[in-house]
Amino acid sequence: MNSLYKLTADAKEYLSRYYDILEEMISGMTDALLAESISRNFIVQMIPHHMAAIEMSENILKYTSLRPLIKIAEGIISEQTESIDNMLKAKPQCGRLFNTPYDLSLYMKRFSFIADAMFSEMGSAYADNNISADFMREMIPHHRGAVRMCENALAFDICPELKPIMYKIISSQNEGITEMEVLLSKII
Repeated sequence: MNSLYKLTADAKEYLSRYYDILEEMISGMTDALLAESISRNFIVQMIPHHMAAIEMSENILKYTSLRPLIKIAEGIISEQTESIDNMLKAKPQCGRLFNTPYDLSLYMKRFSFIADAMFSEMGSAYADNNISADFMREMIPHHRGAVRMCENALAFDICPELKPIMYKIISSQNEGITEMEVLLSKII
């Protein structure tokens, strides 16, 4: 990130809120109460991830007038709110599907690797006075993390109710990454 003294008041405000959201997400994902169920663990770790995307999108809506980005942020809010609702509905049933200790260990090792990389990329995303670009540089690794977390969980025995939710996350997040990469290339 550029030195803070070079940033506008709006950029500082935006980034301050972003870093708070990032810390809340990291805490929510790493402190989640885990069980012997990959399906349940995925849900309790993905919900804080989705909540962060919603809050990040609400944050950017205060600062951007870029129509395509407003559409992207509103789409994130809508899609991830629906995804959280669907995961909460699936959680009681999915929590009953237990996995072997070996699978749980392997899942968590992969999850930790994915999450740590995402946290690092998001925390070190380049920031300047182009707040719209900042958001996309932060959200792209966030979306990539969601895709990788879904792919990780899908490699194991998970509850059937969760699979369509995961496939939708993969599809929408990959689409969002492409949209943001194209838009970012046009504005920087």
